[in-house]
Amino acid sequence: MIRAAQATDRGGQQTLGPDIVTRSEIEIRVLGSLTQIDAARWDACACPEAADGGRPNDPFTTHRFLKALEDSRSVGAGTGWQPQYLAAFDGDDLIGVAPMYAKSHSQGEYIFDHNWAHAFERAGGRYYPKLQIAVPHTPATGRRLLVRPDRAQIAQAALIRGAVQLAAGNGVSSLHVTFCTGAESEAGAQMGLLPRVTQQFHWENRGYADFDGFLASLSSRKRKNIRKERAEANDFDGEIEVLTGDALRPEHWDAFWEFYQDTGARKWGTPYLTRRFFDEVQAHLRDDAVLILARGRGGYFAGALNFLGRHTLFGRYWGCTRHQPCLHFELCYYRAIDWAIEHGLARVEAGAQGQHKLARGYLPVPVHSLHWIGDPGFREAIARYLRAEREAIEEEIEVLTEYGPFRKIQVEEQQ
Repeated sequence: MIRAAQATDRGGQQTLGPDIVTRSEIEIRVLGSLTQIDAARWDACACPEAADGGRPNDPFTTHRFLKALEDSRSVGAGTGWQPQYLAAFDGDDLIGVAPMYAKSHSQGEYIFDHNWAHAFERAGGRYYPKLQIAVPHTPATGRRLLVRPDRAQIAQAALIRGAVQLAAGNGVSSLHVTFCTGAESEAGAQMGLLPRVTQQFHWENRGYADFDGFLASLSSRKRKNIRKERAEANDFDGEIEVLTGDALRPEHWDAFWEFYQDTGARKWGTPYLTRRFFDEVQAHLRDDAVLILARGRGGYFAGALNFLGRHTLFGRYWGCTRHQPCLHFELCYYRAIDWAIEHGLARVEAGAQGQHKLARGYLPVPVHSLHWIGDPGFREAIARYLRAEREAIEEEIEVLTEYGPFRKIQVEEQQ
């Protein structure tokens, strides 16, 4: 557990402790629960773009999503994700927040540091606990240093300094900011954090009128393969339903929980999310959810859960209880593209990993993270590794894009 001391940012001088705060200082408070902060005040920092009544850029850092994780006990005691939310105050004025957690493992992060942990512990160090600014179990890029637009620069710097100060003051091995934006990565690097670049595969909407318009942009071989996969996936006695908002019912989550358990048990040993999380989604997040379900004679047998942002559909979880050829591709990739085109969304993020997505129209994009390492020698070793990794990732993205599924003229137009 991180000590619940208050960090005070004085524009470069870093101290830890309950110092007296003047109006020229930014106070960083550590909150153990989102019940300690009003939802509207949090969201004014997390998603100021939603003040116009529209959607947030993504729902994952909203008060309602993070609180659903907390209330469902998908984070907290016994999970390895202990909430230590940061809140930056200028007097009584809340100017920035960050979803920070004390971690006792590296599961559910998707920008992995398992090898770092093993190396540090083989050398006699203690890697855990560490601090993580992230959305648990969610490999989706978005702002992690959540600041009010009118105080963005000072609040962002204060959150970074405060997080580093807390890590150093509590003697933890490291601090990580994962799936942050490129702008946040640049700002953090300028303040001395180590930037990391990995990759995901995203689908971009190039103004397609429909799915056939998207297919027309692909090479002939890839176009034929997708049509074949879609035909095989839909060749069962039943139908595929796409549900969101008030169309979602508790019975849909009963079915999806079975699918999610199956995938979680095979991938991670135990599911990351509890059953109650999906009840919280039904109660508070159903307008943010897009659930795609396959139903046969015996009922639902497969499903894919997406979350909806202002311009993006985020693919998150998939599972099934019986095999149907190519159904995973249909529910997770092709139906998501269909829905995005129909609703005028700019992109689909299909989650972590998977070069198989390339053949289905999803191109590689860089993913950013930031890292603070306490031990100087270990930090230098990680810095060397990250430089080499970054060069390799940049080259791989270039090569994969060149040999992607689009017709040659289409790739040149995108570049």
